[in-house]
Amino acid sequence: MKFIFPIICWIALATLSGSAQRGVEVGGWLGAAHYFGDINNLYRLNEPGLALGGILRYNFNSRLFTQGQANYARIRGNDSKSSNSFDIRRNLAFFSDIFEINPSIGLNFFEFVHGREGYQISPYMTGGFSVFQYSPKRSFEGEVYRLREIGTEGQVSGQEYGTISGAWTFSFGVKFDLNYRWSINADVNARFAFTDYLDDVSTVYTDATRLLNQKGPAAAFFADPSIPDAENQKIGVRGFQRGDSKENDMFVTAGISLLYYFGRLDCPSISHP
Repeated sequence: MKFIFPIICWIALATLSGSAQRGVEVGGWLGAAHYFGDINNLYRLNEPGLALGGILRYNFNSRLFTQGQANYARIRGNDSKSSNSFDIRRNLAFFSDIFEINPSIGLNFFEFVHGREGYQISPYMTGGFSVFQYSPKRSFEGEVYRLREIGTEGQVSGQEYGTISGAWTFSFGVKFDLNYRWSINADVNARFAFTDYLDDVSTVYTDATRLLNQKGPAAAFFADPSIPDAENQKIGVRGFQRGDSKENDMFVTAGISLLYYFGRLDCPSISHP
């Protein structure tokens, strides 16, 4: 947490030093999402999903702003795309649609003034909070199943993990004016989730035979889809580690946004000889 105090000081300085250019910006963004967690513990970037959203931003001055986003992202992970031989044999996989509300506060590194030459580009960062809905799924014999409802790690009915969670969010980007009203932003936004179940994987294997008897072959497959070895043995022995419950999951989006500025366009002051 050593970085918190410098950031607070920086924001306070920006509040005092930024020139006055209040106003609202509205726009949308399009990009890609990546998930990192138990099924992508090597931080692979080979499974991007579609991501998009809307932005409502209020500029307090040329340095400080606050914004809210409503976002959608498709995240996915598949052990078969890993370079690790154990992961490939484990053979876990999922995909999930994320629906998110993300309020944040942001800081322009340089003064950014719409329509004023010399102040039309700036790197920026934001920090905030995310509330999102998710539901990991996987297909079996052509049919898509919701993994939470199966209890792939032995969860009993009524004690499954939730489908709504939160995250701390941090983003870095750069913005520049196209003209007086329109601007483009490009950024990368990371969400550090409060859950380890974005991918339906966290703790240990359950008894796949019990799931087979209670819920059928699809449930048994999702609990332990591992590839048998030469002796026809699978990985999923009850109690054997399936995921890493010590680390929560995260997902990241990268995108390009187009925003329209509704505020007053300040004219540069006229210098007198």
